[in-house]
Amino acid sequence: MTPPKSTPAPPAPPGPVAAPSAASVDRPGVRNEGTPFDPGWIDEVRVNRSASERRAATVAPRRSVKKAHQAAWLARAVTLIDLTTLAGDDTPGRVRRLCAKARRPVRDDLLDALGLGDVGLTVGAVCVYPTMVPHAVAALEGSGVPVASVATGFPAGLTPMETRLAEVRWAVAEGAAEIDVVITRAHALRGDWRALHDEVRAFREACGEAHLKAILATGELGTLTRVGQASMVAMMAGADFVKTSTGKEPVNATLEVGLTMARAVRAYRERTGFRVGFKPAGGIRKAKEALAWLALMKDELGDPWLRAELFRFGASGLLGDIERQLEHHVTGRYAAAHRHPSA
Repeated sequence: MTPPKSTPAPPAPPGPVAAPSAASVDRPGVRNEGTPFDPGWIDEVRVNRSASERRAATVAPRRSVKKAHQAAWLARAVTLIDLTTLAGDDTPGRVRRLCAKARRPVRDDLLDALGLGDVGLTVGAVCVYPTMVPHAVAALEGSGVPVASVATGFPAGLTPMETRLAEVRWAVAEGAAEIDVVITRAHALRGDWRALHDEVRAFREACGEAHLKAILATGELGTLTRVGQASMVAMMAGADFVKTSTGKEPVNATLEVGLTMARAVRAYRERTGFRVGFKPAGGIRKAKEALAWLALMKDELGDPWLRAELFRFGASGLLGDIERQLEHHVTGRYAAAHRHPSA
């Protein structure tokens, strides 16, 4: 492969790419400012589950990529990973090892063989618990890799509001550039959308300059319509990303949920011009799953959502399988999984 001048962009598969309404004013690179609460926007959200499931089932078969094209897509996927450790037994040493992997996510010999040795490939971010933020910030100094922190009583989000806001402010003060907050699911389950809007807005204000990712815990919301409505409310409140899951629910990121949220992102962009990011998280462990998510983003939202500014994978085990597939592309052989540890 010829060495590119920058991080490789996946080749475009054939087929239409969704475009914003001609009437909208696109604002690339401008942070989502949010909008006043408007229940009319929420009432308009309706999702046909069976149609969504049929559409999601076509993504991987219709967008298959092979050989050099697949290697390029997988290299791009590496740059979109929020490399994550959210375990009860996390230690500073584990976080430092994870950060070392974030700096050099793919072995140098594989990158050289792919023609990517001079690209400076890194993951999108490292995601940790608030108390691990100082250790991650120190380990990533000078790398350009941001630190993301979960907050607001992750994963349940049922601590008092004052405590949740204090946790956000503390993580930001310690150097977190991105905050992954969990919403109060009860607001969505009851349809109390104004309460959800006010909650996410308060989190956004507590974040200051740090970017806000709103975790919807979609596996606990019951219906795709409610997922779409919760996505719209979070964006109206100023979320920079909407995220599927904490990774702790029985059902986490699925393609039909991703389709619903991507279309909510598109609808919000058409109304406001603001581009909001999307992050599927939980259960994405295989390279072929990453390819399906990239194909879905390209189909529904277009090329800008194939970059870390607007798309991330929340994952801990995905990187190892991607590196294993890249080694197969280079050598023609599959390596044992232990040859590609995450940390």
